[in-house]
Amino acid sequence: MSRSKTRLTCIIASFALMLAGALALSGCGDAAPEPAPEPEPLPMIDPDPTTPDSIDYLALVNKQNPLPSGWEESIQTVTVKNSLGDDVEVEAKAYAAYLELKADLEKDGIHVDLDSARRSVSEQQRIWDEFTVTYGEVYTRTYVAVPGYSEHHTGLALDLYLNIDGEDVYLNEDMVEYPEIWAQIHSKLADHGFILRYLEGKEDITSYGYEPWHIRYVDSPKIAHEIMDQGITLEEYLGAAIQMPAAA
Repeated sequence: MSRSKTRLTCIIASFALMLAGALALSGCGDAAPEPAPEPEPLPMIDPDPTTPDSIDYLALVNKQNPLPSGWEESIQTVTVKNSLGDDVEVEAKAYAAYLELKADLEKDGIHVDLDSARRSVSEQQRIWDEFTVTYGEVYTRTYVAVPGYSEHHTGLALDLYLNIDGEDVYLNEDMVEYPEIWAQIHSKLADHGFILRYLEGKEDITSYGYEPWHIRYVDSPKIAHEIMDQGITLEEYLGAAIQMPAAA
């Protein structure tokens, strides 16, 4: 064999050995893992629209104390329809608590619904005028707040009515005929963060007559029990009681 052919053969053999070595090395061990993809960012979750964050659930609104400034801009409400076909606007957390109260009462065979809750000043004026025509001025001054000074402006005051044997009982003069049922309702209020707002025998403090249907949400079962168990008014609990005769 000539020298040139020998040199070419050596070159080819060397190249083959290098290629074989490279292939052998590539098959040794596990392949390097691919980098993990970057995790996608979690979606932004909007805050619960039913959770207010800037109102005082113990705010006192009565004949001496008007609705706090800025309340209507801060409150969050829901609007529901009652069994009478009326729309009722309620502060969101108060409504959630009301549903729990309602379900609790139904376990004992007691059925209630919402007659009214939040009212605008103009709506309060309409009620004032309507009660004056229907019941007279003396009754109206005893049971209805002056527009702008109504606890119903807060959305935390709820007026209930009864459903007895499938019939809605919603007129004041009819509802007072069921004291035993109201007593059962009142016994469960505090467990759900409500108090009875206008107590019998406390007219000189609240300036309103006894209303078994008018309840108030205070957001805390603990505070509600402190008030209800002592049989005191919200004014007394807050140290803001001003004794004065109820309107006559």
